[in-house]
Amino acid sequence: MNNELTHYEHKAHYYETDQMGIIHHSNYIRWFEESRTDLLDSLGFGYDQMEDSGIIIPVLAIQCDYKSMVYYNQTVYIIPVVDFFNGIKLTISYQVIDKVSGEIRATGLSKHCFLNSEHRPVSLKKVNKPIYDLFINLVGVNPFKTN
Repeated sequence: MNNELTHYEHKAHYYETDQMGIIHHSNYIRWFEESRTDLLDSLGFGYDQMEDSGIIIPVLAIQCDYKSMVYYNQTVYIIPVVDFFNGIKLTISYQVIDKVSGEIRATGLSKHCFLNSEHRPVSLKKVNKPIYDLFINLVGVNPFKTN
């Protein structure tokens, strides 16, 4: 695992705002996915590698709690942390943090499972032990260096 991961950074775009001039709530879910994809890519097991090996990770549930607003042109970090993993299911929590103030803008989580190409549950421990070990070592750990 790369011990020098950096925070996923996102600059809020104008098209992400709503009529009130703040980031529309639906975009936080997209930001969670962007940070999750970035984390998996950084670990060397991105969605493309998973799918090439016959594994998919659908979203089972997603949640977002909004703490304070993000406005156009502000930059935030989205930090994903693996909270739970048992080889078949995975839960990732997220913090959206203002880059300048350090204020938490939102928190959330996503729940996933691992399926094979026939859309049947699969245990990573049985079909891909190195990836299983990678996730087990990430549970509860914030792998990102501070800036």
